Amino acid sequence: MRVFGLLGLVLALLIVGVIAKKQLTTAAAPALPSVPGAASPVPADARTQAQQVQKQVQEALDAAAQARKMPDDN
Repeated sequence: MRVFGLLGLVLALLIVGVIAKKQLTTAAAPALPSVPGAASPVPADARTQAQQVQKQVQEALDAAAQARKMPDDN
């Protein structure tokens, strides 16, 4: 009876290990999110994507700065 218990435990650990390995391999290489306004859903390389994100952040910051400008009190 102990042999069946031990085999069941080893089998359960093996199944959990396989599932965990699958989860980690899919989490290690997730699909790149699409960039709004891009011609293709995935940019050709990481540098292009980084430049697009940087441009979008800069535009958002510029728009926020324009909205917050106050007239001088002079």
